[in-house]
Amino acid sequence: MPVFQLTNQIVFPHPDLAEDNGLLAIGGDLSADRLLAGYRLGIFPWYSDDDPILWWFTSPRLVLFPEDLKVSRRLERYMKNTSMTLTINKAFEQVITACAEYRKKQNQETWITPEMINAYTNLHHLGYAHSVECWTGGRLSGGLYGVALGKVFFGESMFAAITNSSKFALIHLINFLNKNCYRLIDCQMKTAHLTSMGARELSGKEFQHLLNKHIQSITPDGVWNNDTSITLRNM
Repeated sequence: MPVFQLTNQIVFPHPDLAEDNGLLAIGGDLSADRLLAGYRLGIFPWYSDDDPILWWFTSPRLVLFPEDLKVSRRLERYMKNTSMTLTINKAFEQVITACAEYRKKQNQETWITPEMINAYTNLHHLGYAHSVECWTGGRLSGGLYGVALGKVFFGESMFAAITNSSKFALIHLINFLNKNCYRLIDCQMKTAHLTSMGARELSGKEFQHLLNKHIQSITPDGVWNNDTSITLRNM
């Protein structure tokens, strides 16, 4: 199938037209309107510094239903014997920057370019992108970020400077999503880390059906403004 060249008009080709590897379109920009239009369809940008903007719709798609979260006994024991504070939307730019830096330290290629950081920080200021932070001794030790539309959270990246801190951030996120009736987390790519915590793959068509069902509005959800911090203290 051809890879579509985007124009100034904020329109995407149908996700079913993506290549087998998920690549759907090239070009465009990272404006808030275009990003939101893409996420509404399950389409996301992913590219490196030397590439033009590339847009993807991967199938099968890894998702996590909040009620399917699995926490191992080992992780539960670790949670009871640690001292960390978990917050939401307290340090978005620090988290997204740390996700990029962490990948570089691991000698991994990162799609979180300065352009992407600026674009998602803008989405955060508009009320669509959100972060979960894990703090140890007052320092950021782990976290994740993503985009929320309707009752779907699109996970983008996470990092852990201290063992299990990104898992704690994910658990805190899922508890928050459950409390506020979110129905789906898009994990994008399959990883052992996420499947061990209950994520599973769906076909592209199943994923599209869930997006249509659970995204009835793209107005920012004000529940993210609530204070949702908790502290784990050697419980």
